[in-house]
Amino acid sequence: MDFGIVLQTDPPASTVVELMRRAESKGFRYGWTFDSSVLWQEPFVIYSQILEHTTDLVVGPMVTNPGTRTWEVTASTFATLNDMFGNRTVCGIGRGDSAMRVAGRKPNTLATLGEATRVIRELAEGREAEVDGRTLRIPWVRDGRLPVWMAAYGPKALALAGREADGFILQLADPYLTEWMVKAVRDAATAAGRDPSSVTVCVAAPAYLTDDASPAALAHAREQCRWFGGMVGNHVADLVARYGEHSAAVPEALTAYIKERDGYDYAHHGRAGNPDTAFVPDEIVDRFCLIGTAEQHIDKLRRLKALGVDQFALYAMHDAREQVIDGYGASVVPALQR
Repeated sequence: MDFGIVLQTDPPASTVVELMRRAESKGFRYGWTFDSSVLWQEPFVIYSQILEHTTDLVVGPMVTNPGTRTWEVTASTFATLNDMFGNRTVCGIGRGDSAMRVAGRKPNTLATLGEATRVIRELAEGREAEVDGRTLRIPWVRDGRLPVWMAAYGPKALALAGREADGFILQLADPYLTEWMVKAVRDAATAAGRDPSSVTVCVAAPAYLTDDASPAALAHAREQCRWFGGMVGNHVADLVARYGEHSAAVPEALTAYIKERDGYDYAHHGRAGNPDTAFVPDEIVDRFCLIGTAEQHIDKLRRLKALGVDQFALYAMHDAREQVIDGYGASVVPALQR
């Protein structure tokens, strides 16, 4: 299993770069960031510094979207970084949540997402693609490679990921839901004539290590990670609006917990102590995240690996970023790579 670290690009950018360097030194192979231009600093500028100050780390957004930049600009940006640093980027992409809604726009349609996935990859790898009715090619790209991994929850998005994406990003670490969604992606890949094992599976969720499993330690860890249930709840609310509360198309294990949800303020997006996540119960934090001792993390990750998960990308938006990076490097990463 590979490991990634997910950070927000809060200033100063030098801290983001230093944490990425630290993660690489502890065995992490991927460095991800949020991509929401109003809420945080521009990630692609920071990627150039991360790539300059690391050796092999692969970087990319978790996730970008088709709406905040034109597709040829996104492709050219990735291609430029790859040309400078040797194909060390990956494009995580989705419909768009905070980046679109903070700017007063709706998330992109799945049709737009699918088309953007194809166009960005084609252009970034030096091939022709059609943009707004015009055939384009970036002429200076040589030997470019850009895997495009798609974030998804709902049945149509999962099917799209299986048909089109090089990888599937699932932003929660619940084994039951992971099994259900990985199967949906692989079934769609098979139906499209693809090798289902060719779709990389990345599970992304907060991870918080505790010295013991005492109630006090676990309570603190849960409060540091509860924001994640609120963030996932934005996407779940979209699914409930589309499919209904008790639809067979979406497991209730994913949707039931948002009944008490009452709006969301993006000013606190992705941050510990988010006041809009009080509706998230402890059970959801435990299911969606990894909290507890290193042994408990290792046990859950082994279960996820057995379900076909190729990478665990840990969100480090809490008060123990360095500790979780170092703790994973000391025990968790070696255990899952043996």
